[in-house]
Order: sequence, then structure tokens, then C-alpha cells
Amino acid sequence: MAGIFKRVEKKYLLTEEQSRQFIEMLGDRIVDDRYTDYTICNIYFDTDNNDLIRRSLEKPLYKEKFRVRCYGVPGEDTMIFLELKKKWQGVVYKRRVEMPAHVAFDYLLKGIYPSEYDCQILKEIDYTLKHYELKPAVFLAYDRMAYAVKDMPEIRFTLDSNIRSRKKDLDMRHGDEGRSLYEEDMKLLEIKAPDALPIWFVDIMAKLGIFSTSFSKYGRVYQSRLKDELDAAAAADGEYAKRYTMQQLEYLMSHTDRAVAAV
Repeated sequence: MAGIFKRVEKKYLLTEEQSRQFIEMLGDRIVDDRYTDYTICNIYFDTDNNDLIRRSLEKPLYKEKFRVRCYGVPGEDTMIFLELKKKWQGVVYKRRVEMPAHVAFDYLLKGIYPSEYDCQILKEIDYTLKHYELKPAVFLAYDRMAYAVKDMPEIRFTLDSNIRSRKKDLDMRHGDEGRSLYEEDMKLLEIKAPDALPIWFVDIMAKLGIFSTSFSKYGRVYQSRLKDELDAAAAADGEYAKRYTMQQLEYLMSHTDRAVAAV
């Protein structure tokens, strides 16, 4: 099965308290989404030099990523998604193909093309993999709660917590364990809507001091690990490895060049 999605996505980083108050103030204007309270497992693919995520962090008008996604830890026959995600001038276009995990990984790791799932989107994925020479780069998982506005079901939002990753054992069939991105209990709010949000929704966010931010889970994991590597190199040279509060790190990670220079 193949699918195409087009939408505008806005992201917001919330504290545990902001998250609790946000859901409480929305009250009965929202309902649980069709699927809610689940874990998402991803494997992001990139070049040997991390070209895709490095370009993405430069915030170009156009950027793209390729990932494998599953809802929960998959078994050999669990259906998983191969997703080509593109963003052009703030609009997200997601093209994906669904197939069993063992078929997907035979294709991605052994080069066995899944002819039985052949379609235009799979051809595009195949071209992207070969053009960039993509390989598994990082495993990333998080726990998600999903909601929809009761009278406007086209407006959906999710709250992701316990964002975690690993650089080794890049096989989602082996579990969802990983190193946490944040020590604090932060929540990532993602709002997915085809158009503007209702005024009452925006007013609640304003009252709670919830403002949009540029946030890529894969990007933050990449930058966090880059900082760790630079800290380790500094320590090996007998230099003091700097430490930052979460707020300082958020600022530094939004300015890649400063993050590298500051370590």
C-alpha cells in the first residue's frame, strides 16, 4: 500500500507542566485520535558524511529525508513504512510505501528489490537511496499521544515524549531502547493542519507561553551527539568540556555554527 500526504506542520517544545495545562484547557474540545498512546520507531538513513541532516539544519527552502517507520517494535511480518519526506517552503509532502519488515530490510540492507510492491513511490525511494548512497544512520524512538479537534478532525496534534536514540544496532526489530535526548521530561507538540488554527486554540497556546520552534528530532540527536564528540575530544586534549543548561543547549543547537564553535 502506498500513500501521499501534504500538510503544514508546526512544532513546539513544552515542559511537563505546560503539556498538562494545555490538555486540561482544551478540555472537551478535543478527542483522542483514532490511534493514540503508542511508540514510534524510526531508522533514519543518511550519507557517510551526514549530508541530508546537515543540509536540513541549514533550513533551505527545500529539504528531504528518508526513514523507515513502524508503530511499535516490529516482528518479521509486521507491516512497516518506507517514507520519503520532503519539505518545500514550509509545506510537508510525505510519500510512503508499506511492506513487511523482512521484505523491507532485505531491500534496504541486501539490495533485493521488492517487485511485488513496485509502484511510482517505491521507484522514487529507490532513486533517492541510490542517488545519495544512503545507509542506516540512527535509530530514533519516542512515545506519542495523539489527538484531534472534535469538530475539526482535519486538525490533529501529537505530544511526543521520551525521545531516545542509538547509533549502534540499527534494527528496529531489536527493541526500542536508546539514550534519552533530554534529561528533563520535555514534550514535543506537533500540530498538523491543512489551514489556520481556530482562534480559541491559538489563545490557549498564547496564555501558556507556547511558541513555535524549529525542531527536527533527527537534527537534535545529530547535534547532541556532535557536541558529545567535541566534548570528548576536548577532554582528551586536557581541555575543559563545557556543560550547558537545557535552555542554553536549545539556543546553541538552533545555531549550528555557534554550537560547534562554542565547544
